[in-house]
Amino acid sequence: MIDLADMRLFVRAIAAGSLSAAGRELGMSPAVCSKRLTRLETGLGVRLVQRSSRNLALTEEGALYFERCQAILADVEDAEAAITHAPEHVRGVLKVSSAIALGRRWVGPAAARLAARHPALSVQLSLSDAVENLIESGFDCAVRIGAAEDSSLIARTLASNRRVICATPGYLARNGTPGHPDDLAGHDCIVINRASSPYVDWRFTHGNATHSQRIRGRFVTNNGEQAHDWAMAGMGLVRRSIWDVSAELADGRLVEVLPEWASPAAPIQVVYPSRRFLPARTLLFIDTLAAIFGEAEQPSPPVR
Repeated sequence: MIDLADMRLFVRAIAAGSLSAAGRELGMSPAVCSKRLTRLETGLGVRLVQRSSRNLALTEEGALYFERCQAILADVEDAEAAITHAPEHVRGVLKVSSAIALGRRWVGPAAARLAARHPALSVQLSLSDAVENLIESGFDCAVRIGAAEDSSLIARTLASNRRVICATPGYLARNGTPGHPDDLAGHDCIVINRASSPYVDWRFTHGNATHSQRIRGRFVTNNGEQAHDWAMAGMGLVRRSIWDVSAELADGRLVEVLPEWASPAAPIQVVYPSRRFLPARTLLFIDTLAAIFGEAEQPSPPVR
């Protein structure tokens, strides 16, 4: 009799590209994964994969078995979901990835809210401004700024996320207020650029007109929180998501400039693997995130 757990390991290993990646996702050592895959092949009497030190390659029999296993496991998961998606069954470890500032401001509170309602749920939140691989790292979902580039992931937009250019009143008193994007060339600008280059292009729209302004940052960082801190210290103009500066704009610590020149929105999205079944914890967490963004006055009104 084939063990469903061995079948699930086989499918995850092929999807992730290696036994070690599948092991990280399933909480198993590479040695245990290798032993269980061998057991599966022995039980079937065929070789399913050709192994190398770096990846797995399906044999002809393995490709056929992989396709059938996906359908079988999907049916099993659907059957389990029918009886385990009630709120009282939310348990296990929720693994989430998020950008640092976004995670501290929004994702962390959402996870805490969900965990408070479900004592059997644990949370692992990874904060990084680098885009992490969901499958290889074993995340249930990730919260990101900007449209998802990986077409294999499902994306749900939480907020349209208007971006603004702003500075402290003190900086503007010393240096003047720009009236046109061209004026930015004469200002100290704070640039967020993960390539460490001081040059970026800030794009704008004004009615039907578009404008692209090359910005040379006097202060350059790969971290949004550092850019925020520099702006609050009066070091220059910064372009930030409205959710990150809404409180400071409301109380006057920061002032928006060029309000009639709109910066392209960078939607806040939650992304998750494209598969028929998601654990109840992931589904409820996504719903909790959507509720929190929906309750907030900022960022800009959530997309519905």
